[in-house]
Amino acid sequence: MNALVSLRATSIAQEFRSYALRRGDGIDGLQLRDVPRVPVGAQEVRVRMKAVALNHRDLMVALGTSGVPGRTIVPASDGAGVVIEVGADVSSLRVGDRVITTFFPDWSDGPISDATSARALGGSMDGVLAEEAVLPASTWVQMPANLSYAEAATLTCAGVTAWHALFGLDPLRPGATVALLGTGGVSIWALQLAKAAGLRVIITSSDDGKLDSVRKLGADATVNYRNTPEWGAAIRALADGHGVDRVLDVGGPDTLGQSIAALRTGGSVAIIGRLTGTTAAQFDPAALFGGNKRLIGMMVGSRAMTKDLARFVEDKHLRPVIDRVFPFEEVREAYSYLGNAQHLGKVVVAID
Repeated sequence: MNALVSLRATSIAQEFRSYALRRGDGIDGLQLRDVPRVPVGAQEVRVRMKAVALNHRDLMVALGTSGVPGRTIVPASDGAGVVIEVGADVSSLRVGDRVITTFFPDWSDGPISDATSARALGGSMDGVLAEEAVLPASTWVQMPANLSYAEAATLTCAGVTAWHALFGLDPLRPGATVALLGTGGVSIWALQLAKAAGLRVIITSSDDGKLDSVRKLGADATVNYRNTPEWGAAIRALADGHGVDRVLDVGGPDTLGQSIAALRTGGSVAIIGRLTGTTAAQFDPAALFGGNKRLIGMMVGSRAMTKDLARFVEDKHLRPVIDRVFPFEEVREAYSYLGNAQHLGKVVVAID
């Protein structure tokens, strides 16, 4: 009898639970499965996942507008956990380290390229919506010591994207003014980072209750875009009548024209999303060259940016805004909640 119990325990230990999703199968296509443990390669690390944060991109993969067609993957890019095994050639991490993921495992530093962006967690390669993840050591960086696992999981995509847009390719200096669209994960992270760095922040939303909330978080001014269709001009007026230094545009096709209108002469729009759809954006090119304005496209950020963000968050004692935490067994509900777009901040799945 004791031998039988021991055998069963050994069998259970060799498996863990993981979600699987084929691009385009929708939220109902999320399947929780028991999968066998695989050996850790010489340059890989095994992490016991503690929390995963969801992004709009995860919905796009489910709906078939992002990711590799026909491929079944472990979804989600953003996670935090603890290292439980390291490969023979890994020296950067040790068992017991608390870590977060990097979005592009092959983009260490410097400019992005086809090679460094070819693999991305939860899209072209397996992500981390599982009890364990075995991935290259380059996937992981130390998480901020002041954060819980649920909080740290929000850094990988939303946090790093906000960091990149504010301080990456073209860093904003203290005293600059930035406009943020909506109250999702990227915008709320950008609000917190911008205020900690001495920037002035204007935020838009269609919900007056959310605008009250962001003012309490430090926003200097707000605009209800539903009540103010020409919200670009409204933002420009709020920025001393001259316009903002940068807009972080998460909307895409339906917001780009107004974002350009909000800019000062010489300002820039960081294009970091397309929440309003996949149709082509319409705007007058004269709105750009007439004011020497720029559009900057960017996709998340490098491992070095992730490290810089983690240090900044720890040094400034920042804590992300989490709207709601779902248990691991309720991932479909978490996706649906994110899709309803009523959240302020991040939606997180607790695995532990």
